[in-house]
Amino acid sequence: MIVSILGGIAAKPWARAALRYGATALTIVLFLLSIRRAGERTGRLAERLEATEKANDIQRRMLEAAARRPRNRDELVDRLRDGGF
Repeated sequence: MIVSILGGIAAKPWARAALRYGATALTIVLFLLSIRRAGERTGRLAERLEATEKANDIQRRMLEAAARRPRNRDELVDRLRDGGF
């Protein structure tokens, strides 16, 4: 029944034109939604990358500070006497 109704509609020239324009409009809308979704995904990935870079920078500074620390109490005393702490 549905097939015969759709077949009858598709037989008319104005209906075919309407279906063609409708399909074109649907394609454009779906394409734009796809672009929007891809942009949102890209934004989330950029935020994640920024957070990762910030965490890596903090960890690098912590490692550099640990590399400069005094090895034992004698080095600590020497640094305090020299005023280089």
